Amino acid sequence: MKVLVIGPGAREHALVSALSRDEAVDAVIAAPGNPGIDLLCETRPLDQTDPGACVALARQLDVSLVVIGPEAPLVAGVADALREASFPVFGPGQEAAVLEGSKAYAKEVMEAAGVPTAAAVAATTPAEARAALERFGAPHVVKADGLAAGKGVVVTDDIAAAQAHAESCLSASDRVVIEEYLDGPEVSLFVVCDGTTAVPLSPAQDFKRIGDGDSGPNTGGMGAYSPLPWAPEGMVDEIVSRVAQPVVDELARRGSPFVGLLYCGLALTSRGLRVIEFNVRFGDPETQSVLARLRTPLAGLLLAAAQGTLAQHLPLDWDPRSAVTVVLAAENYPEAPRKGDPISGLEDALALEGVDVLHAGTVLSPEGEFLTDGGRVLSVVALGEDLAAARKRAYEAASRISWEGVQYRTDIALKAERGEITVPEASAGSAAEARPASAASEPSGASGTSAPTASGATTAAAAVASAAANAPAVPGWKHAYSGKVRDLYIREGESDLASAAEVLMVASDRISAYDWVLSSEIPDKGRVLTGLSVWWFDQLRDLVGNHVVSVDVPEEVAGRGLICRRLDMFEVECVARGYLTGSGLADYRRTGAVCGNALPDGLGEGSRLEPAIFTPATKAAVGDHDENIDFACTVEILGQEDAEALRDLTLRVYERARELAGERGIVLADTKFEFGRDADGRIVLADEVLTPDSSRFWDAATFVPGEAAESFDKQFVRDWLTSPESGWDKSGSVPPPELPAEVVERTRARYLEAFERITGTPFPG
Repeated sequence: MKVLVIGPGAREHALVSALSRDEAVDAVIAAPGNPGIDLLCETRPLDQTDPGACVALARQLDVSLVVIGPEAPLVAGVADALREASFPVFGPGQEAAVLEGSKAYAKEVMEAAGVPTAAAVAATTPAEARAALERFGAPHVVKADGLAAGKGVVVTDDIAAAQAHAESCLSASDRVVIEEYLDGPEVSLFVVCDGTTAVPLSPAQDFKRIGDGDSGPNTGGMGAYSPLPWAPEGMVDEIVSRVAQPVVDELARRGSPFVGLLYCGLALTSRGLRVIEFNVRFGDPETQSVLARLRTPLAGLLLAAAQGTLAQHLPLDWDPRSAVTVVLAAENYPEAPRKGDPISGLEDALALEGVDVLHAGTVLSPEGEFLTDGGRVLSVVALGEDLAAARKRAYEAASRISWEGVQYRTDIALKAERGEITVPEASAGSAAEARPASAASEPSGASGTSAPTASGATTAAAAVASAAANAPAVPGWKHAYSGKVRDLYIREGESDLASAAEVLMVASDRISAYDWVLSSEIPDKGRVLTGLSVWWFDQLRDLVGNHVVSVDVPEEVAGRGLICRRLDMFEVECVARGYLTGSGLADYRRTGAVCGNALPDGLGEGSRLEPAIFTPATKAAVGDHDENIDFACTVEILGQEDAEALRDLTLRVYERARELAGERGIVLADTKFEFGRDADGRIVLADEVLTPDSSRFWDAATFVPGEAAESFDKQFVRDWLTSPESGWDKSGSVPPPELPAEVVERTRARYLEAFERITGTPFPG
């Protein structure tokens, strides 16, 4: 077998070293390689981001396998070009590689796959970034949306520094990702994938900050070690089942199967396992430690992935020893690393047993002397019987290498050696972990779904995977997103929701309660929501436009689907209250006001509010509740002009709807609107509007102020779930049971009654 390795760094040096140990490999060629790799195998010059040049070199060499190391060639489509030329390739195609190329896209995929991750906002303006930073609080996590070679992340308690980094990212991209901070130790897990099967390697932990004690700026990585003596039992299996395999399945469903190395960067937090980021290639410096311990022939493993036969591959064999990698960096790294300094002591370091030195930023002088030529210059890798032995050996080797200004951390794996790393109990697979956080900046109408559990119900966040897998096929459209209730499609040939001009929004019969999506569906619920929304859009069109383009949809989703314009959504839920109830009543009893609206004394359940009040809320992460905010906070998020426009429009639309509902014997207690801006800059209504899912409708004939009123919605479901008959504890982590047929039918009847009372027409059979 002849293998071509594309890439120039220490990661590629580690790959070449491991491939050279495979007895099935006749030759390894690296392109462009580096002076250290050149000591092991032939190297060739190459523009690694030029697909045509990569294909030409592979043809010239007549290779049996191409292994792509860095992210840049993958995002440039090099793997696609090689596959089209019939070469087996280890590395994902361009579409799948966007998982690393865009943090926002990664959040979208995780949302669709039900993967637990940090709540996040993809901000497109400095004001949105500031609002997200204030919402999540310190420590602040700011991530560049595109490729940043591991250095696009800032974690700081200083909001000014966080805001500055966000604005710097926005100067180079159209969005920046703001995340909640995740506590707990971090884990890197490499997973070899063939588009269907996911095979994990040994976990590792890396060190991103430049200085000891995690001080200073982020870098591409200053060291790593493997295995993790503190890792909870079953951790790797859990990561594969809850993270890697769902992502592989989701990408396959999207038509971009992932073939290559999925790097899962995770935190084991007090709220359970959470994904920090994905990369689509071997990570540096973790690769150096992980591959040093791999006994299984690497070429055969990567070829099995490239050919789609991982399921038949034998279990992996690992050296039981520990491996520690210490990165030696140039002076002034990571800001402006100094170059051209002579390196001494390489032979002395390599003379130590169990030590290897891998090159990353080196160049040969005309006299054949190694010189520094980058930020991270060398990786010193050492094997030892345990972490203490490996650390001692790695640092002994590092001390023998020198150049002017050399710097390295002295605490790689130190806490692990001392037994000072602890994992919060929830991270070891407890039931409390079943509710993952997710992106707060969701597409309109998609507020989260979940994956099935053995008990027949699912959490709101995890339900995405199940909904996506069961979304109906629609001719001419491809599924792009699933929420608690709705499935979104884009036209065949379009790449993603963010770039699609139109979307097909389909309302399902799914129903949720208390942050769980139930296994029991309510027949015809999706048709009710869609039909009511269309009716209301028509009644309100003289006040405000809407996003509906056409109700003429494929037969497979007739009555449940709408073709809609994609909008730039406002990141605030616009709530109007004409009666005091629910969370508004609770706020009033506590403070005498609702979202900053001071109200008279003596009000109670069902008191009419004249005039109606505007009570906005933030858009919550999936599985969480929306958070009520006041108008001042709305101004901070949206700006004065847009905040005032949305407030005034919300109240005008509500008053029109309250009047129309009243004429039909219905009390419209409160409702939620979502607005967006279209391509012409106009504010229009989006999502569903004035349905039992977004509004409180009460029967005027039975409504009595001061008493709780029955709603035309899923109240039967809530009442049964909290009754002794269900035996379910809504405050616990056990999923709800299936709904009895009687509850399903009574709920369906309530939805149908709402449709017929409001529209004045029979529900179509």
